[in-house]
Amino acid sequence: MTVTTESRHPAQATQSAPDERVAVLLMGYGEVESYEDFANYNEQALNLLTAKFAPVPLWLYPPLAKLLALFDLHEWSHQHDHFISPHNAIFERQRQGIEAQLQKQWGDRVKVFKAFNFCAPHLPHQVIEQIRAEGFERMLIYPLLVVDSIFTSGIAVEQVNQALASYGGEKTTDHWLKGTRYIPSFFNEPDYLDLLANLVAEEIQTDLAVAHLPSQTGIVLMNHGCPHKAKGFTSGIDESQALYERVRERLIHRYPLISIGWLNHDTPLIEWTQPNVTLAGQNLIDLGATALVMMPIGFATENHETLLDVDHIIGALRRKNPHVTYVQMPCVNDHPLFLEMAAQWANPQIAALLEAEALAVNPSMASAMAHGAHVHGHHHDHGHHAHGHAHHHDHPHA
Repeated sequence: MTVTTESRHPAQATQSAPDERVAVLLMGYGEVESYEDFANYNEQALNLLTAKFAPVPLWLYPPLAKLLALFDLHEWSHQHDHFISPHNAIFERQRQGIEAQLQKQWGDRVKVFKAFNFCAPHLPHQVIEQIRAEGFERMLIYPLLVVDSIFTSGIAVEQVNQALASYGGEKTTDHWLKGTRYIPSFFNEPDYLDLLANLVAEEIQTDLAVAHLPSQTGIVLMNHGCPHKAKGFTSGIDESQALYERVRERLIHRYPLISIGWLNHDTPLIEWTQPNVTLAGQNLIDLGATALVMMPIGFATENHETLLDVDHIIGALRRKNPHVTYVQMPCVNDHPLFLEMAAQWANPQIAALLEAEALAVNPSMASAMAHGAHVHGHHHDHGHHAHGHAHHHDHPHA
């Protein structure tokens, strides 16, 4: 639902006071653009991602990152002719497009910043320092990632919290940040689901319908692979599965051969989501598909997985099934409809931030609270259980 607030908050061309402005922190993975940065990039990614599901000792990260950098260099440079990921450039176009949409409504009261999980000089702590330096006191945390999991928005919020913890530790000082809001995943947003289904249907009508019957046109809807065990953290499997089902139901009556395909990082000893994209594609071919459309739905922005990994997979399938036609589709990227809907999702949160009373948080009090006996509004007397009065609390699921 879009909340229209134009009448109450007309766009202003004049300079706004700091507490009347909102910094939108758009967050993505980021990808290296220099081969010398591979090892550093991998070490940060291993530290933030792998630690959530694999028992890797800390001392192993640096040498493992260097080893992975050699594999990356071989793949990107030698196998793919000095490939440079377009991810960062696309993300910047997404940032500009979303900012342009938001400023139509909010004027200079909203500015969109971008942060990358693994790439300087746009690491979250660097960008948050810039936001603070520019006088913003209200921030909308906006991971431009399709699902909420410990591997996506989880690490984004983790990095934001690390950056915010470094400020305002003085005993008499309130934290500089007076208001925050968060935009969760958009795996269930009807506009996004419609766009994905329409892009697939348009591609089939334009390039495949003349030579392939609808029942012979296979569609692999590709999600980010997830390990099944993530130390108790939410892994994104449920949201990704729901995303697939909702896109599938928009296409299934026209095109019966549809499968989910997980783009996994096949780590030894780790159980990953199945079927992987290769298996999904082969399964549809075995059911009679003479054309295969590979559509990334769990990625909003192109990256080396949606480009290089899918290219490798199509190559392997083509060698085994040379009679099949293969179509590799892009992510939504900076599609005008996507930028428009991404801005619309932010509007209600921006309105809430501008209308809310300023928070006054003194971080030094957290330490005092932690050392206190209880900060809950009630106390449990375990003696009640002997009389059969057990209290059950329903905890919201992540």
